[in-house]
Amino acid sequence: GEALPELPKQRAIVKQTIKVYHEDNFARLPELTMVWPTVEEYHPDSYALQVLAQYLSEGKKAPLYNVLVEDKKLTSNVSMFNITAELAGQMHLSVRAFAGKDLDLAAAAVNDAFAKFEKEGISEKDLSRIKAGLETGFYSSLSSVLGKGSQLAQYNIFAGDPGFIDKDINSTLAVTTADVKRVYDKYIKNKNYVATSFVPKGQVALALEGSSKADVVEEAIVQGAEETIDASANATYTPTPSSFERSKEPDYGKTPEIKAPAVWTGQLSNGLKLYGIENNEVPLVQFELVIDGGMLLENINKIGVANLMAKMMTQGTKNKTPEQLEDAIEQLGASIIFSSSAEDVRVRVNTLARNYTATLALLQEMLLEPRWDTKEFDLLKQNAISQIRQQEANPGAIAQNNYSQLLYGKDNIRSKNTLGTLESVNAITLDDLKAYYSKNISPTVARMHIVGSLNKATITSSLASLATNWKSKQVQLPALNKPQAPTKSQVYFYDVPDAKQSVIRFGYPALAATDKDYYPVTVMNYILGGGGFASQLTQQLREGKGYTYGINSGFSGTNNVGPFTVASNV
Repeated sequence: GEALPELPKQRAIVKQTIKVYHEDNFARLPELTMVWPTVEEYHPDSYALQVLAQYLSEGKKAPLYNVLVEDKKLTSNVSMFNITAELAGQMHLSVRAFAGKDLDLAAAAVNDAFAKFEKEGISEKDLSRIKAGLETGFYSSLSSVLGKGSQLAQYNIFAGDPGFIDKDINSTLAVTTADVKRVYDKYIKNKNYVATSFVPKGQVALALEGSSKADVVEEAIVQGAEETIDASANATYTPTPSSFERSKEPDYGKTPEIKAPAVWTGQLSNGLKLYGIENNEVPLVQFELVIDGGMLLENINKIGVANLMAKMMTQGTKNKTPEQLEDAIEQLGASIIFSSSAEDVRVRVNTLARNYTATLALLQEMLLEPRWDTKEFDLLKQNAISQIRQQEANPGAIAQNNYSQLLYGKDNIRSKNTLGTLESVNAITLDDLKAYYSKNISPTVARMHIVGSLNKATITSSLASLATNWKSKQVQLPALNKPQAPTKSQVYFYDVPDAKQSVIRFGYPALAATDKDYYPVTVMNYILGGGGFASQLTQQLREGKGYTYGINSGFSGTNNVGPFTVASNV
């Protein structure tokens, strides 16, 4: 078709600060959002704005974290990021406060954090730390074929040059401390903004003072009020002309062949199993340590210990405070993330290849010498409680938690939410975490998956210290009773008053991933509900009937039997 004319940039102008509020039927916590207009994608200032947002909000040294989380104890997290698009951009700051906290206190704390930045600025060391992380993230986005293709297209469309890749990363690496201060003064300091306060029903007093009621139109849901439509009727339309005969199926080409990368294996003297792939496309090393157990090894009456234990592993070491550990990781441009699930504890690591050895040393220190900081433990407990409260207002979480209980039965630990409950989390002590760690974190039930631009010999030799210092101990994984499929189909209903949609889950206990039929049924499910728009469920219920925006199905087995589930919002 004809070439599209280039549209002029349309940066927003906020002539005066605007404050609005909305009472949300489903909110359990108050949330403040503040937005300032900035610049479009690839504008020279966009790179310094990205650094500014990260410095102000991310990590324990961030001014917003210092003031709102540590000093004022108003929230467990503050997010700030610069959003850029083709024509305009915006700096977006969000604070989801703890229950009952006045958002005026949050706004005042934001201003205190800004004042702290105005006084102290950003150091060269912190700038280097943030740049290293952005460089790692940049290469991570190019580590797949999809990522490479998407980025080339993005550059071609919005920068006019598919080879913009070098200029893009170099613009980030060229940002100076003066640039960061300059864009703060130009776009944020004393500038007008738009603020929204979303508060729980009946708690308008928590909204920012001077806010007006937002003009939010809530659709009234009336059963049977929708227009009657004959879904079986054929639509009449004029098809777009085609350059070929669409009624004739084309001949099949050659069967595509996937050339899988070579996987090397190994095992350390302490029992840790190794699986690796050498890949030199980008200068990264990514690896994952999987330790079997997770929630399965918890006391069913005190769920949440494994989750908190995993989170505590990032909160300092014997010789490093939480702030020092975080700084050491970020100076390398690395990320080390501990998490816990129903059946394992995982550590995901992403680092530049040149910093692999130093990153591995930090991981070993975290894994073998946790700090058990009481202050951080209290913050993590409060954050877990906040997450549980948020799930109480999330129809998807409500549906999933109740679905799990129906699948496995309340006496089966697999039915539980890994976060725990308000009661169980409140009862957890730091000694509970230490006991779980001491008893269950062992290389005998662990394996490491490594992909990156290092060979087997280099990686194996680098793990010699971990093999020596991570002592093996026997961990007995529990034998789980196989959940019984229902003898007949049953429907369970959970009422969320005034909900605008229904969340549907239906299924039954099916197969373990080790079952001989697991991969055949996974292939079968692609055409049923796992293949997006290629699946029959999407074609029938979205494209054909218009009942839902999205629907999917899938098998989710592990070493234990997992369910077959169909899920949709209607």
